[in-house]
Amino acid sequence: MKTKSGYVAIIGKPNVGKSTLMNSILGEKISIVTNKPQTTRKRVLGILSDEKYQIIFLDTPGILDPNYLLQKKFMEYVQNSVNNADVLVVLVDVVNDKDGRNTLEDKIVKQILDKQKKPKILILNKIDKSNEEIVNRLVEKFEKLNYFQKIIPISALLKFSVPEVVNAIVELLPIGPKYYPDDQLTDEHERFFVSEIIREKIFEIYKEEIPFSTEVLIEEFSENEGRKDFISASIVVERETQKPIIIGKKGEAIKRVGKYAREAIEVLLGRPVFLELRVKVRPKWRSDERLLNSFGYNDNE
Repeated sequence: MKTKSGYVAIIGKPNVGKSTLMNSILGEKISIVTNKPQTTRKRVLGILSDEKYQIIFLDTPGILDPNYLLQKKFMEYVQNSVNNADVLVVLVDVVNDKDGRNTLEDKIVKQILDKQKKPKILILNKIDKSNEEIVNRLVEKFEKLNYFQKIIPISALLKFSVPEVVNAIVELLPIGPKYYPDDQLTDEHERFFVSEIIREKIFEIYKEEIPFSTEVLIEEFSENEGRKDFISASIVVERETQKPIIIGKKGEAIKRVGKYAREAIEVLLGRPVFLELRVKVRPKWRSDERLLNSFGYNDNE
């Protein structure tokens, strides 16, 4: 029996629901999700396998015009994912982009749509928060462009019409062998997901610039038979003034991060852990090539 397989890049502006869509399709939380933009910073790979096909999803950072080096790294992940994909899935948020202009007038999005000749599917997301008139108007507008093989209105959060997205992708995939074992969901390791969980809790708890100025490094990860696993992580900030904000009055803020992160990590790993959090200051790390490389922002294959 011939199988279909290939890579599918999920792209779109920040906060349109790319990670929510991938998680909904896989039925597992592979990418962290918050209500803040720029939550996803690296390419996150998720694998959906069936007897007849294998889809390798590439969840990417939101498309933006970069202002500093870290954001340039975001766009490198996006471009490399697009280049490596067999199918492109483009997301539009029908609530915040009611006429499609935010998407269509973005020079980077337009460049991808113009230059990439590979199959494209347009997803109109968050229809549960919109109305039929707006959705129909968007469908009609995007159909006239002839960019897309399929346009599908969905709610990734409620999993409405998500199976239709999978079916549309499978139709466009090339015939080929599977790249991964059927029971594999991702190519990432536990350390990556632990650091992402901690970063997710930072995004949820802190306001304004703090989440965007932080990075999480796993310093130690020890599995202890008969005892709790030990995880030591550093929360990196850019300025000395941000350190007391992360820690909070009498350490209350960082304790909250630790509590919520530890609970989520224990669910992920299926075993108890002891989580130790520290705060380090690395001035202007978001614009420092050496530091970004040491933080893992150098794997753009």
